[in-house]
Amino acid sequence: MKKIYSLFALLSLFMLSGCGVYNFTGAKPIDAKTFQVNFFQNNADLVEPGIDRTFTLTLQDLIMNQTNLNLVSTGGELTYEGEITDYRITPMTATAVGTDGSAGASQNRLSIRVQVRFTNKNKETDDFEKSFEFYYDFPGQELPAGSILNEAIRVIFERITQDIFNESLAKW
Repeated sequence: MKKIYSLFALLSLFMLSGCGVYNFTGAKPIDAKTFQVNFFQNNADLVEPGIDRTFTLTLQDLIMNQTNLNLVSTGGELTYEGEITDYRITPMTATAVGTDGSAGASQNRLSIRVQVRFTNKNKETDDFEKSFEFYYDFPGQELPAGSILNEAIRVIFERITQDIFNESLAKW
């Protein structure tokens, strides 16, 4: 019985050592210790106050939580910078004409686009400049305000920041 446990332990150790190139978040090991996320200015035509700060903090938190990198305010080996370039609400599906003679949208979509410039001081071939965009659909009779707006921004920024992480560190 002791041989079975020893064999199982050895086999487990062997299998885990084969995962040495990746960590559990999917990020490949990088030769950096620090990163910085510069403030992402909101340059969209339609400005929603505060989303620039929310996005910047969301990206910082994601990288801190999924890597061993240290956040610095200047001189980071990895630098994320850019701006929010688009914030728009568009009707997605129309409803039939109502009793008052008006038609409306049964579903609206909030879309946000962020332009990102990533710089890796240790490996310039990893540098990129790219747009990332995602959306959130909500009922047409609802306004994107309060809890609906907060949920929409949370979902959109969660997806965009994960896409940025994958592009810059996970290399998916």
